[in-house]
Amino acid sequence: MTAQDSAIAPITIAVGRRTGPGGVLLAGLGVLAFSLTFPSTVWGLESFGPWSLVAVRSVLAALIAGSFLLAGRVPLPDRRHWGGLVVVAGGVVVGFPLLTTLALQTSTTSHAAVVVGLLPLTTALFASLRTGSRPPRAFWVAACAGAAVVIVFTVQQSGGVLARGDLYLFGALLVCAAGYTEGGRLAGLMPGWQVAGWALVLCLPLAAAGAAVALPLEPVRITAHGVIGLVWVAAGSTFLGLYVWYRGMAEIGVARASQLQLAQPLLTLVWSFLALGEEVPAAAPVAAVAVLVCIAVTQRAGRPAGRPGTRGTARTRGGARVRS
Repeated sequence: MTAQDSAIAPITIAVGRRTGPGGVLLAGLGVLAFSLTFPSTVWGLESFGPWSLVAVRSVLAALIAGSFLLAGRVPLPDRRHWGGLVVVAGGVVVGFPLLTTLALQTSTTSHAAVVVGLLPLTTALFASLRTGSRPPRAFWVAACAGAAVVIVFTVQQSGGVLARGDLYLFGALLVCAAGYTEGGRLAGLMPGWQVAGWALVLCLPLAAAGAAVALPLEPVRITAHGVIGLVWVAAGSTFLGLYVWYRGMAEIGVARASQLQLAQPLLTLVWSFLALGEEVPAAAPVAAVAVLVCIAVTQRAGRPAGRPGTRGTARTRGGARVRS
């Protein structure tokens, strides 16, 4: 659903979303990039303190985004979009990275993955409240089932004991879901990479100030892992990941895209084994199959009626029907 403001009176026109494979592929690439975030953060913490790592990654990502915006001569967003960009910046660029980085000081990446397991359902709930979307009942049943699989899997692997960083993780869950929802809405009004880019640039003054304060106070020990982790969370997760993620959400919708993240915890377990040497639980393949089934159901249930790629009709406030 998109809203177009006119100088006379605001008129809301609802149109169908494109549902081709391109949007799913883009959102899936975003999930792949995000799945590397926790292992990369652990690597980054080898060289930087938590506050320094988050501040420096935000500065680097903002500089990359700003370069692309300048090269493309992208004009400033409309004033009506800045409020939404603040929500994206606060939730996705600052809140989630900071809270999860603090949590990873005491939690393993496997335990922290419970946040990502709950994120799709939370994002779908936020999107429903924010945009008024009403996915069918089958969508919610499959989404809850997928979330339950991930929760049971991660809690069972952690021995059923909540880690000290769980408050950070649940806080990260809420702010990230809000940022994803608002970013997905904005990506229907402007290119997704510009949503991510302007949110990053908006955080640059705060990030630069934070880096200036944190770097002298926290020890810095440069290692190869630390540099690689920093570069990935800045360029890969924060910039590239957000770019393809919001572009994908603009095409297939926030709720459907969010369910692709059900695979993210299991991907994170794979990267944790390869990069960190963490043991991969034997139950992982079973959980992976169950989660992929849930993803397939949510993608099918969330698809609007009619042929993929067709656009719908909607009634304007004045009563005229508009087809696009």
